[in-house]
Amino acid sequence: MSRHEIPGKKMAYQKVNADQRAPGHSQYLDNDDLQATALDLEWDMEKELEEPGFDQFQLDSAENQNLENPETADLNLDSIQPATSPKGRFQRLQEESDYVTRYTRSAPKSNPCNFCRLLKILCTATVLFILGILIGYYAHKNCPSNATTSGTLDLHLYQEILKTIQAEDIKKSFRNLVQLYKSEDDTEISKKIKSHWTSLGLEDVQFVNYSVLLNLPGPSASSVSLSSSGQCFHPNGQPCSEEARKHSGQDLLYSYAAYSAKGTLEAELIDVSYGNADDLKRIQKMKNTTNKIALLKLGKLPLLYKLSLLEKAGFGGVLLYIDPCDLPKTANLSYDTFMVSLNPGGDPSTPGYPSVDGSFRQNRSNLTSLLVQPISASLVAKLISSPNSRTKNSICSPLELPNNDQRIVSMQIQTVTKFKTVTNVVGYLKGLTSPDRYIIVGSRHHTAYSYYGQEWASSTAIITAFIRALMLRVKRGWRPDRTIVFCSWGGTAFGNIGSYEWGEDFRKVLQRNVVAYISLHSPIRGNSSLYSVASPSLQQLVVEKNNFNCSRRAKCQETNVSSVQIEGDADYFINHLGIPTVQFAYEDITALEGPSFLSEALFLKRATKIEEMDPFFHLHETITKLSGEVILQIANEPVLPFNALDIAIEVQNSLKGDQPYTHQLLALASRLRESAELFQSDEMRPANDPKERIPIRVRMLNDILQDMEKSFLVEQVPPGFYRNILYHLDGKTSQFSILLEAWEHCKLLSSNETIQEALSEVLNSINSAQVYFKAGLDVFDSVLVGKN
Repeated sequence: MSRHEIPGKKMAYQKVNADQRAPGHSQYLDNDDLQATALDLEWDMEKELEEPGFDQFQLDSAENQNLENPETADLNLDSIQPATSPKGRFQRLQEESDYVTRYTRSAPKSNPCNFCRLLKILCTATVLFILGILIGYYAHKNCPSNATTSGTLDLHLYQEILKTIQAEDIKKSFRNLVQLYKSEDDTEISKKIKSHWTSLGLEDVQFVNYSVLLNLPGPSASSVSLSSSGQCFHPNGQPCSEEARKHSGQDLLYSYAAYSAKGTLEAELIDVSYGNADDLKRIQKMKNTTNKIALLKLGKLPLLYKLSLLEKAGFGGVLLYIDPCDLPKTANLSYDTFMVSLNPGGDPSTPGYPSVDGSFRQNRSNLTSLLVQPISASLVAKLISSPNSRTKNSICSPLELPNNDQRIVSMQIQTVTKFKTVTNVVGYLKGLTSPDRYIIVGSRHHTAYSYYGQEWASSTAIITAFIRALMLRVKRGWRPDRTIVFCSWGGTAFGNIGSYEWGEDFRKVLQRNVVAYISLHSPIRGNSSLYSVASPSLQQLVVEKNNFNCSRRAKCQETNVSSVQIEGDADYFINHLGIPTVQFAYEDITALEGPSFLSEALFLKRATKIEEMDPFFHLHETITKLSGEVILQIANEPVLPFNALDIAIEVQNSLKGDQPYTHQLLALASRLRESAELFQSDEMRPANDPKERIPIRVRMLNDILQDMEKSFLVEQVPPGFYRNILYHLDGKTSQFSILLEAWEHCKLLSSNETIQEALSEVLNSINSAQVYFKAGLDVFDSVLVGKN
């Protein structure tokens, strides 16, 4: 007997799951079964099928298995014994020498009547024999078994669900959403999503509304003026005029920083480059920065963090732009404007608690003292008198203002704050055996008053395609073990407001019950490389799924998966609940090689841009199937497919390099790894053996697995940094982000106090995780002692 193994990256251990089998067993009946059926027509088939272990293994050809998966041919399964066969009850009869003579009677050859009687008996026996075969066959075929329950769902059934997902259907859904957006506001879009999900059969689809404080564009566009010449420009670089305003339409209004301070400021423009600690230290040695205007490039570090440094340095305003040299050569965004949000998350008027009726509302119309205005690269070139950022031989020269040049500029920002309703659409597919354990799948939809890009339509089309495929199988009687919650979030552009408010509203329930979060925030950002982000505990699963799907295509790329900060509604679940998260997305390779955090800029992408990147929607289909397969496996595996040891390995890797003051952390990380290895070998491996799988132990084990990351949530982090320290700033850095920031902070203050605080946070997290694993082992030991 064998099971299908998914080829994948060899990591901490080889997981053996023997709880998979084919949906039906009739095709596997052999001659022994037929003989047994003929001998005893009163065999109680239902009782036999209920014998322990009968449904634990999928019968298959070992030869074919090894041909399909050569790398798993040597897998040692000696410790797993075959389950009891239904024919075992009759095995003893077949082995006895007088097996036939005890059930037949010889007839005298000389008596013709006896011969006729014998002939009748023989005919009757033959008819009964054939009838017995038919009865046994159809009884076995039609007998209710656990083959249809979600606990035994195997790879073939996953593929049966996912094969109904077609690129053409996603394309139609996408175009319908785009057309809907052009004529209706977000309320109508939410209604359409709810109606569509309900028609597909999703249970208990509902609106969850919150009244929140939004910072919206003012009645007229912001402007930037050069004092020396008196020239006035719109954010896109066009001269201020009524004609330019009408030609650009809404684009100019939506080139703003939500929750920025508003007003007018005239001051010297100081180029601070990317605004990191080295840049500010260099500038403060040369110039007084009090109440000046900073010319700041987006990227490399979180925007909120860089603004906090500028605020501390005394700046009064910021002109924010993206250097063309940081973008792919094919991206011509010199005249494009964009929006950013300065909101770290949720409704600013109710920080840390939900915006429900009766909640106290704080007056927070702006979240920074800085006047912040996004501008295009073409406007920057005019302000610094640079004709073009690209020079000869296709070598890009970054935009920069010479240190000895002085520019006095005036900036005017007009925004308004209003309370508006943000709507989430939430639907449920209740689990069969563990309905109180949730897998959350999150997409987003268009929110009125926000920028009007079309990435949300990709997100919504993908989640709807998976719901359609899933519900087709549900209508045939199948159901997942754990509950799947589908969410379409509103207010994402303003700081993930819808997801934050819902998370704060149901925090206690989510902390206890959520197993994983699957993000569909922005699935198509390019078309050259599949880029996966996953919690350390889920990276092995992501690699396996990607490699398996890759094996079915002619050309495969190396799996690109890491734990890095991402944009979107996964933020609350990662940083406040410590929930393992997965996100698949297509990116441009050049974008991955460039500075991080450029995705904080929300460009006004049109639907045609999405269709240019994926004209046949095959990339959409791939993202849907990859995400769907991960969802199905997490929702149905008896033991959650999380890897405890990979968390310990990630911690050790985050402490590598020439980092000072980390000797004590390394020693503690080594003890964490020992505890994780012991936990994985003593508890996780036996739980994957059906012979040792005790339901109460599996439930206890899953409770431990789903809460592993909570130990790595720290209380205080710099603005824009993740509270979950298992996530790095970007794919180019492997160290703990709060330690990197602390060392940078020392350059400005010449003090090691910040470093000591950061080291303490990391040390407490590692120690908490080590204690957590050890306590888990002690609990299992206590259970065993109690049973004995």
